[in-house]
Amino acid sequence: MKKILFASSETHPLIKTGGLADVAGSLPIALAELGQDIRVIMPNYQGIKNCEPGRYLCTVRVNNSDIHLLETRLPNSEVVVWLVDYPPFFNFPGNPYHDENGKPWPNIGDRFALFCRIVVEVAMNRAYLDWQPDVVHCNDWQTGLVPALLSLEENRPASIFTIHNMAYQGIFPASAYTPLNLPGQLWHQDGLEYHGMLSFIKGGLQFADRITTVSPTYAQEIQTPEFGYGLEGLLAYRHDILSGIINGIDTSIWNPADDVYLNHHYSAENLSGKLQNKLELQEKLGLPINADIPLFGLIGRLVEQKGIDLLLSCLPEMTTLPLQFVLLGSGDKSIELKLEDFARLYPDKIAITIGYNEPLAHQIEAGADIFLMPSRFEPCGLNQMYSQRYGTLPIIRKTGGLADTVVDSLPDSMTNGTASGIVFNDPVPAALLEAIKRSLVLFAHKPTWQKIQLSAMTKDFSWQNSASQYLELYSQI
Repeated sequence: MKKILFASSETHPLIKTGGLADVAGSLPIALAELGQDIRVIMPNYQGIKNCEPGRYLCTVRVNNSDIHLLETRLPNSEVVVWLVDYPPFFNFPGNPYHDENGKPWPNIGDRFALFCRIVVEVAMNRAYLDWQPDVVHCNDWQTGLVPALLSLEENRPASIFTIHNMAYQGIFPASAYTPLNLPGQLWHQDGLEYHGMLSFIKGGLQFADRITTVSPTYAQEIQTPEFGYGLEGLLAYRHDILSGIINGIDTSIWNPADDVYLNHHYSAENLSGKLQNKLELQEKLGLPINADIPLFGLIGRLVEQKGIDLLLSCLPEMTTLPLQFVLLGSGDKSIELKLEDFARLYPDKIAITIGYNEPLAHQIEAGADIFLMPSRFEPCGLNQMYSQRYGTLPIIRKTGGLADTVVDSLPDSMTNGTASGIVFNDPVPAALLEAIKRSLVLFAHKPTWQKIQLSAMTKDFSWQNSASQYLELYSQI
């Protein structure tokens, strides 16, 4: 049994802004189910909900301030969560990174530097908890100082640093270094200094014993200038300790056999409920009810990263093809307006819902025949895994976790029963449009389509699969 301290700036369902929270809320539970002694540590934000109030554990003194540690649990589990309680930093409305008006916290560097210091005190068993981890698992730039600070300690636990998205790096002016009271011996080119600035993420990449990211393909991509954001050289230098492990999905929430948001349940053994969900979705969104027309779905942020610009270029021709298209998402206001214009011009072809709606997300995953995910980059991605589980074949661009989780429907893969979607290579509208037309040809041949659906629905995307890979990594160090 390993003792694992899992450090994260956000954890679902306590507080969430993105995929990191999903990992922090699921992976520790899966590791606990594999018999590990795991504790999650995160800041005690004002916005935390869905858990018992934290009970007082102890007080740790850092930078002449008293910091309290509180203890609660992840809902519906035995996993302990330690909350770093320092009201002058964390007791404000808003989310971990922005205030309630969407502006970044001006003291965000101070907040996460303090958080990292407390993680180190707990990791070194200096927090009066009589518990020292074998492994400290850090996530993204907000915890990047932890491996750096641990590197200065004797008899320290091993550290793992997981990159969820290289685009966010926690970079601050050099003038922030001294006020953060960081050790002078870490300020150098092979330390926390990055082109004359302070980089939190570099602390994790430079000093962790192992680096992981959320898919094997993304682990390769971040060693290139296109995806490395200036740190590709360091990542290539440390490639021997860098690996990719695909995130799991919560198979209790995303399961067409008992999804609480569906009126018609179905499974790989009996697909009939899927068609009922499709007809219901068409009616709900005001599209002509037609079992035979292929229904395309897309759920996501309306930003360039997600390839929405490729989709907009394809929409004029898509309106001439025998298909319907439904979208749920929000993001770039100009993209929202263009999509709504298309929906007004083609009300019998296109239904656009701006915003986020959890029940509708499940209903689109279940009711659509084909799911569009033309991302320019995607460290891991979740919707392509949900879609396969729901027998909704994804069209994806070959990048990151999308490339690792979807098998293109080609003669070989269709023969050997591994095909589970449609894949295109280049982030250009013509390639996406060709993939859409290819899916229409496949959809028209029902026996082939159902064979691919069954292959997709029986793939194992559970967290147990991912957790056992992390456990193996912990054992290696």
